[in-house]
Amino acid sequence: MQNNVVLITGVTGFVGSHMADWILTHQPHVELHCTKRYHLSKMDNVLSIQDQVHWHDCNVTDPIATLKLIDKIRPDAVFHFASESFISPSWDHPHHYMNVNYNGTLNLLEAIRASGKLSTRILIPGSAEEYGEVKEEDLPIQSNTPMNAVNPYAVTKVAQDLIGHVYFKSYGIQVIRTRAFNHEGPRRENVFGIPWYAYQIARIEAGKQEKHMEVGYLEDRRNFTHVSDIVEAYWYAMELCEPGKPYLVGSQSEDKVYTFREALEMLIAMSSVQGITYATVEKFTRPTNVPFLIADTSEFREVTGWHPQISFQTILTETLNYWRDQVSKGR
Repeated sequence: MQNNVVLITGVTGFVGSHMADWILTHQPHVELHCTKRYHLSKMDNVLSIQDQVHWHDCNVTDPIATLKLIDKIRPDAVFHFASESFISPSWDHPHHYMNVNYNGTLNLLEAIRASGKLSTRILIPGSAEEYGEVKEEDLPIQSNTPMNAVNPYAVTKVAQDLIGHVYFKSYGIQVIRTRAFNHEGPRRENVFGIPWYAYQIARIEAGKQEKHMEVGYLEDRRNFTHVSDIVEAYWYAMELCEPGKPYLVGSQSEDKVYTFREALEMLIAMSSVQGITYATVEKFTRPTNVPFLIADTSEFREVTGWHPQISFQTILTETLNYWRDQVSKGR
């Protein structure tokens, strides 16, 4: 299909900014439109591309603004990354998370329906967190593994995922449903596990923190994929995947499956400072944990021909170097 006019929501965030970079590099024919929230969006991640895209002030939680946006652009494809993605605050702000993740998605779907351009494809990036608590004997996770969400964020992603399916079945909206497993790399905020470790190590190296780190629960085991590989997968998903059907996206190689403890200790070993210690503290632990997010992504790879290329070691190196740079700038 021809994705000539593309809209990215949430482009100023982690995945959205990498998606814009990939499109501008690999799909130079695309007319790229992006949303920001007036003066509220943090623009650091898109400074290098801000003159290469068409900007639109729009908060997708506002149905009128979203309707006007879609009617104005009439995109061929929408990559919908505007979301709340940090799990921990979702217990304290469940209504806000549902408003952004579910209602924002619903507003986009309804705007596409109202536009009458039913050929528009919209990628709804679901989360492995939708599967929640999966027993080890039930691994690897398949697309038909029962959903067992155990945090409010995951519930909002289930709702987002399923309303996409409803609009596909009811109105023929070309919804591309993906459920991505853990993806990491530069620009991910330091409230998440691996960036949080890298940030503290960078502060220790800069003499701004004692040689001791505070961390959360470390035994959860994950598939890890570099964000640059993931955004490439999203482009192929938009072009090649069957609308309405869920696809699992991410690495399934054994050399990219680690616990957070293993990732932390690898990062510490990469530091220029010797003798760094760490301890789990209560304020960084969650009411519930998801022990295993390990997937069978073979169906997606067979459909698209996509394979992740970037090693876990590179993920850690690039994340640590990113936070070294951020700390040097005063963060």
